[in-house]
Amino acid sequence: MSVQWSAAHCGGAWLISDYEAVAAGLRDPRLSVRRGARWINSGLGGLGAPGRLDPAPAELQALRRFKRLFSRSVLLLDGRAHRRLRGVLNPGFKPTDLEAQRPAITRIAGQLIDAIVADPLAPQGFDFVSRFARPLPALAIAGLMGLPDRVPAAFIDWAADLAAFIGSPTPDAGQTLAAQAAMAALCDLFTEVVKDADTLPPDSLVARLLQAQREQRINRNEMLAQCCTLLFAGYETTRNLLGNGLLALLQHPAQWTALKADPTLLRTALREMLRYDSPVQYTGRRVLTDLQVAGRTLRQGELVILHIGQANHDGRRFTGPQHFDIRRDEGMHLSFGQGPHVCLGAALTLLEAEIAFTALMQRLPTLALSATPPRRRQHAAYSALDRLPLVF
Repeated sequence: MSVQWSAAHCGGAWLISDYEAVAAGLRDPRLSVRRGARWINSGLGGLGAPGRLDPAPAELQALRRFKRLFSRSVLLLDGRAHRRLRGVLNPGFKPTDLEAQRPAITRIAGQLIDAIVADPLAPQGFDFVSRFARPLPALAIAGLMGLPDRVPAAFIDWAADLAAFIGSPTPDAGQTLAAQAAMAALCDLFTEVVKDADTLPPDSLVARLLQAQREQRINRNEMLAQCCTLLFAGYETTRNLLGNGLLALLQHPAQWTALKADPTLLRTALREMLRYDSPVQYTGRRVLTDLQVAGRTLRQGELVILHIGQANHDGRRFTGPQHFDIRRDEGMHLSFGQGPHVCLGAALTLLEAEIAFTALMQRLPTLALSATPPRRRQHAAYSALDRLPLVF
């Protein structure tokens, strides 16, 4: 079992990478996800915290708003507050509601491929990330939320700024302030959206959140925080799965050929894509009470890094874990988490990926890697591609 102290994460953290220990940690109520305000303070060196030099009044107000909203995300709450917010959000992710989105997502995928096929230069080289992996999940989650035509192009930049902040082991002031501006822009977007609440589809996620606010099950800050969380999280994980998954297939041509010959393998192939190159590499927790893990004493208040990516490559859990095999049938990966914080949008991500890879196999079966190498984003917490040049 691997439990090591690492100085690379926010001044020091316990790094756990063994599959069974990570799975147990994801379920352990003694490990808390509540770290939003502390994460922001660490990025700003404690700016605005008690006893520290205060920023200008306007900056301080913006910082406090960022902390309030960021720390009220369902991703960063435990216990009763977390269960209450999950109870509001869960109905929007029912299998029947998600399946109703299939025609719209299929249409989006088709339109994106139509644009690639219609481009006379694309066969000699195009970027899969910008032309397909980014826009598909952004448009899909916007539709589910009830605003298919109201998400600006700048949303992808906002999402990138939030990902850079969340994905850094030690966010700096620049990353923190950029994430603060991105969150403010998203809140401004949703503040405008809810002014026209009557135009929202009644079963959309935003309409459900507004109804919960009217019924006083959540407050306004919680409503805005969940809107921002859903739009960002619903986009980031899926775009990384699409890019990472296609790269793995094309780097293993025999697997790509086998999948095209037998599309019924797609379900196990998606599971292997998630295991082989997890979109989320690790998640952080705070120790609520002293506990023992593999003979090590974890003290109250210390940070724990549950390394999902390494756990998915644990040789005691998976045979030949560095080998990519779309027929692998050795149980579940940890890429969607486990326990109370298991990924709310896992089924949506899988639906989008199923539709996307089916369309790619049917419409662009000769896809191959370009001579130009892929380029990865430099985020420790996310495995993400900036560019994936392809030919067909």
